Amino acid sequence: MTVPVLSAFSNAYPKIKLTVLTKKQFAPLFRDLKMVTLISADFNSTHKGVFGLYRLSKLLRNTHIKAVADLHNVLRTKILKLFLSGIKFAQIDKGRAEKKALITGKISTPLRTTPQRYVDVFRNLGFEFEIDTPSFPTPKPLDIEITKVLGGFSKPVIGIAPFAAYTSKTYPISKMETVIFELQKESKVLLFGGGPTETKQLETIASKYSNVVCVAGKFSLEQELDIISNLKVMLSMDSSNGHMAAMLGVKVVTVWGVTHPFAGFAPFHQLAANNLLSDLEKYPKIPTSIYGNNYPEGYELAIQSIPVESIIKTVQDTL
Repeated sequence: MTVPVLSAFSNAYPKIKLTVLTKKQFAPLFRDLKMVTLISADFNSTHKGVFGLYRLSKLLRNTHIKAVADLHNVLRTKILKLFLSGIKFAQIDKGRAEKKALITGKISTPLRTTPQRYVDVFRNLGFEFEIDTPSFPTPKPLDIEITKVLGGFSKPVIGIAPFAAYTSKTYPISKMETVIFELQKESKVLLFGGGPTETKQLETIASKYSNVVCVAGKFSLEQELDIISNLKVMLSMDSSNGHMAAMLGVKVVTVWGVTHPFAGFAPFHQLAANNLLSDLEKYPKIPTSIYGNNYPEGYELAIQSIPVESIIKTVQDTL
């Protein structure tokens, strides 16, 4: 979710160098940002613990940074702030009090989105810019390894990522298979996921239909991003695949369980009508948490109240 914001910053301030500190496995996410250089943190060895963070802070100082935009605001970045004393340091306001008020029902209005909160950090450093009219990278050519597995993209291609971190945010796979069956009649469908259990389930579904291919477990993150950039629509839960598609300018349809877009985590620059919500009359306490890890008894079934037909129609309309 930081990527569109960094892109807008670079468009507004093309002469300012951005250095992104992130974990090595996330480096491909920033590949289209030509004004950005990366520093990879290794929190398992080199940069582990307080002494490792001190070592990291010395590395950062040697890049001659003039200011730090902390878009994470966690314990590690708080420690880095101490080690980088003397350098201007602005941190994201995560709006914890507002989010608590949202999940306890004290407010029922949209909070600032996470990308807007990222922009606020840069504004606190003195940089004014907007993210309302974003520019996105063009779809990437697909290499031979990808086309050998996926075939050509002669039909409109739909990506489906049916899993999320919590059951409360995951549409039942049996119902999702009905969605897949209907959509693959007119389009090629690619199934995204991670881990051996998810991959096995997706492979089983894909084996039933000639227009469905399981992407999970077959490609690197960089290759998956190439594939996603060529989709017409990504159908996802409230999860990372929706955000990766959104940062590439792909249209996204999201299915929400006990979480809610009002918390600010909807995919970037997407239509509100593409956020398919659980039945809020039947489950009035939604959102029950920000990440989907807490909910009253019975609310883990809330996502099942979204009709299969609504999902199919929204994806088809988006196409």
